[in-house]
Amino acid sequence: MVINKYLGELLGTMILVGLGSMGILAMGGAAGPAEVIGIGLGFGLALLAGIWAVGHVTGAHFNPAVTLAALLDKRLSLSDAIGYWVAQFAGATVGSLIVLAAAAGERAAVAATATGYTDLQTAIVAEIVLTTVFVWTILSVTRLGANHAPMSIALVLVGVHVVGIPFSGASVNPARSFGPALVGGDMGSSLWVYLYAPMIGAVIAWGLYRLFPPTE
Repeated sequence: MVINKYLGELLGTMILVGLGSMGILAMGGAAGPAEVIGIGLGFGLALLAGIWAVGHVTGAHFNPAVTLAALLDKRLSLSDAIGYWVAQFAGATVGSLIVLAAAAGERAAVAATATGYTDLQTAIVAEIVLTTVFVWTILSVTRLGANHAPMSIALVLVGVHVVGIPFSGASVNPARSFGPALVGGDMGSSLWVYLYAPMIGAVIAWGLYRLFPPTE
């Protein structure tokens, strides 16, 4: 059923954002190298759980940037892409509400991405580059149909967080940033970075994928 795809994307994004955000709270924020690694593992393993749970139904995007790349590569129709985007933002919001219910409001706000790490320009560049690497990997390993694709994608997300958190917070996912920002009441002026920069990265990733197509 078509509705199952959208519901699957909602639930998968809820798992990613909910568990990943709880990982941030468990680590007490990105206070040092150990915490950064812990947060990276939290998001990577949450993504892996979502892939294994509903990936066979939806393709496990859980990220508007991934859906944009799939749309550009004609793996998804425009109507399905719109349905996925709505489901992803809804799922991220539900996941953040779960975090809010499990933690005090001021602690839940810690899960929001922000440009306080460094200057705005650095955050923009970091989000574009990190998303490009992440989405390019997804396009390639899923086209090959490799059995290790879920683990490969999850590990790349771990790496993206480990290297990217000090520069931008490592969102690489507009829904992941939108949900905590909305629920935490922090729709500040820097949110646009995390809504648009990953989408630019997705377009670049698709271009690189087309330039260097994977072979069997």
